[in-house]
Amino acid sequence: MNALGQGARAAARAMALVSPDRKNGALWAMAEAISNSTSEILAANKKDWEAAEKAGVKAAYLDRLSLDAKRLQAIAESIVAITDIPDPVGSVVKEWMRPNGLRIAQVRVPLGVVGVIFESRPNVTADAAALCLKSGNAVILRPGSDSYGTSVAIHKALQAGLRKSQLPEAAISLVPTTDREAVGMMLAGLEGNIDVIVPRGGKSLVARVQTEARVPVFAHLEGICHVYVDGAANLEMARAIVLNSKMRRTGICGAAETLLVDRACASTHLASLVKMLLDAGCAVHGDADSLKIDARVTAATEDDWKTEYLDAVIAVRVVDGVDAAIAHINMYGSHHTDSIVTNDKAVAEKFQREVDSAIVLHNASTQFADGGEFGFGAEIGIATGRMHARGPVGAEQLTTTQYRVYGAGQVRA
Repeated sequence: MNALGQGARAAARAMALVSPDRKNGALWAMAEAISNSTSEILAANKKDWEAAEKAGVKAAYLDRLSLDAKRLQAIAESIVAITDIPDPVGSVVKEWMRPNGLRIAQVRVPLGVVGVIFESRPNVTADAAALCLKSGNAVILRPGSDSYGTSVAIHKALQAGLRKSQLPEAAISLVPTTDREAVGMMLAGLEGNIDVIVPRGGKSLVARVQTEARVPVFAHLEGICHVYVDGAANLEMARAIVLNSKMRRTGICGAAETLLVDRACASTHLASLVKMLLDAGCAVHGDADSLKIDARVTAATEDDWKTEYLDAVIAVRVVDGVDAAIAHINMYGSHHTDSIVTNDKAVAEKFQREVDSAIVLHNASTQFADGGEFGFGAEIGIATGRMHARGPVGAEQLTTTQYRVYGAGQVRA
């Protein structure tokens, strides 16, 4: 593991100097190699999926793990999409002159070596590798045992792209074991060779990373996301947004877990929204008002307001206006993604200003909480902390800055 860290550090120094054209060429080669390895990758994924199914994991978990030809092609296309993003390395954030004639520029530079620890999402192998390459970093990937075979097959294709482009293979390294001790070594920093950790997985994994890491972490613990339907919401718009936010893909971190409905429109909107969700196959855990709507609604408990279901289940509550909705979200939410549906611009602005989350939407589905949808090409994760990066972590967020000072012989008195 320490040798892996040393190799990644050497590769990071080399990658920081690679031109944008060479990096884009490598991304094209990596995407091509994935497309050419479709049968091998899908065969490995089939074995991983069957093992997970035999272990009795939830359907949403199996959905995150599963690949088919269409999803694999989407992975290749997401790598290509990253070539269209402006290269962040070397870009000038700002520049100014001092009275003494010194010119100072704040310039973007790579972070160095990024460690990515993930579970059940084989697409993370490619997304993380591509974004780290684009931003001039090296990456050490540690997939979970559930997706290990698939990740190894994808990694093999990515390294073929690096070789074709004559870039160091250690720029995209994969931990050669599923032993949990390897995670602990990464969290300790591999003798100073890892600069930041990105966990992608369940609550227990992220909690361990946040507790044990001795290097900075980009992470979110949970995705307890809300949709608030305001009294000034258009019902048809609300129905479309709520259904998409919850049911498009229930197992992703941007899926809505709680629906809040303004009491001002509960008489016209609540029943329609609740029955729509029930008819779509979603279980509803509701408050007293929601229980009156349909016999299929079960009573919500205090735990429901703070649960990330990652399944076809939603908690529903009637609240007394936008202030109560904001208070509920800030108390029970995970600072990930929350949405308001309303035609009242002032109420929307208040919601977006006062909800303390990384992503706050107006009249849009929470499932837009995704780097690709933000125009980042892909994402390495969603960060809910307040340091350095917040929200989708793309290529630009995988850089830091350096101050470059240009003088003409100045000395300080």
